[in-house]
Order: sequence, then C-alpha cells, then structure tokens
Amino acid sequence: MLAAEAGAARNTLAAYRSDLSLASATLRGGLVEADVVGIGRLAEGWRDLAKSTVARKAAALRRFYAFLHEEGHRPDDPGAALPRPGTRRALPRTLDHDDIARLFAGLAARLAPDPPDPGDLRLAALIELLYGSGLRATELVSLPRHAVAPDRPYLIVRGKGGRERLVPLSDRSRAAVAAWRGHVAPTSAFLFPSGKGHLSRVRLFQLVRALAADVGIAPDRISPHVLRHAFATHLLEGGADLRALQSMLGHADIATTEIYTHIDTARLVELVTTRHPLADPDRDTGPR
Repeated sequence: MLAAEAGAARNTLAAYRSDLSLASATLRGGLVEADVVGIGRLAEGWRDLAKSTVARKAAALRRFYAFLHEEGHRPDDPGAALPRPGTRRALPRTLDHDDIARLFAGLAARLAPDPPDPGDLRLAALIELLYGSGLRATELVSLPRHAVAPDRPYLIVRGKGGRERLVPLSDRSRAAVAAWRGHVAPTSAFLFPSGKGHLSRVRLFQLVRALAADVGIAPDRISPHVLRHAFATHLLEGGADLRALQSMLGHADIATTEIYTHIDTARLVELVTTRHPLADPDRDTGPR
C-alpha cells in the first residue's frame, strides 16, 4: 500500500519495514493481533529512546493498524493507544562560509596534479552537486549518467514520494560533472556507478567526512545532508525567496523549509536595524 498508493520512497519503505519488524519481534510475532496491553509493552520498550524516534515508530505502527482496520483484517484500530510524544524539530546543522571555503580549497589541492586522480574528479562532482544544488544523498548517488547536460542549467530529479522537480545547476557543477563523466563507462546507467549499481549513501557519507577531516573540519560536523542544509541556509542569507527555496529543496510542505528561517537570526536583526524606517531617526518618513 505504501509503495503503490502512497508512492513512498524506497528509504521510507525500508524504515517502515525495520520499525514493524522490531515491533513484531518484541511481541513475538503477535503484532497484527496486539491489544492495548501488547502496545503498552512496545511503548515501555521505547522509554529510553529519543522523542523523535518514538514518534517515528509510533507513526509507522499507527499507519499499519489503520491499514489493517481499513482492509478488514482487524475489527478495531488500536493505534490510539500508541504514544504521541511532543517533538520539537531541532535546528539543522550547517556549515559557515569559512568551512565551505576550506572544503573547496581542499578539493582544489586534490585536483591540482595533471592529470588529476579520477577518484578526486568524482569527489569534486559529488561535492559541487551537494552544496551547489542541495540534492539529497539518495537523489545524488542515483543520478542517471546523462542527468546533467552541458548546455542545460538545471536537472530533473525524482525525489521523495516520486515527485519530480527542477534543480538549478551552476557552471561549476556542470564543469565538475563533465570532467568526471569522461571516466564513466559509456554502458553505465548511473553517473556515479559502483559495482552493478550506483555509489551507496554510506560510501558518499564516508567520502564527505574524509574530505572534511583532511581540511580540519571535525567529521561529526558534516555529512551529505549538512551540505544540503548549508546550500539552503546560504541561499536564504543571500536573499532567496522561501517559496523558491521550497521548490529547489523538494519540500512538500513549506513548514519544512521554514526551519531555515530560525538559523538566520543575525541577518533578520541586521535587516530590521538598518532597513526599517524607524531605525534612522533622521530619515524623513513623511506624514504620520
């Protein structure tokens, strides 16, 4: 149902499968028939987990029991007995402009040899697309070989829920991809192939952290998703419209995009103190 009707992404399906399997193991295979007592046992086992984790697990089970009830596999829906912990969305981790400059300086040093190592050309293309276009890790590693065209300043990405969107591409990104693509086999279906498929998200994570460590950025401060956050944060600092940012990031709900407004406080204060008509007592604002 999640795949066929809701259009859930592969990673979402994997997360639901994991949560349901763990819950089933806790109830010794009695997940489908679980009553309020059984659900209470599940909730008790989640007591030491983070609120966000409990919320995710409970949401998966609520969806599961609602499905069973709607399809006639259960006469009732016990999902109401699952906990609903209050969750507060944490501010996304990001990098400042100096951190980004160090990353790209490190990339430039790696690309200095003539000819550069193909692995470094691949890394440059990955980093340029992560920070330059704000792609999700899965979207990036699964790009088709010809997704980036040399004469087209955008690419079309299929994101969460199967939704397609246009993603802007800088000249730098296209140049980096072109340099790397010369090392990709013409028969490859993917821009970043590995084995019989494409580069894994885990390997991408490792490559990003290794580069960060080389330039003196603590590895625990960075990940592919942190570079996506940096893309969004720096665009917003530069004056990007929130709706445009929502479109570029592929957020279904603008409330998700609005989280970035909370990490730009300094810029908002500066705008009020320098641009507001009452900020300058000598400015003539006309009749009051």
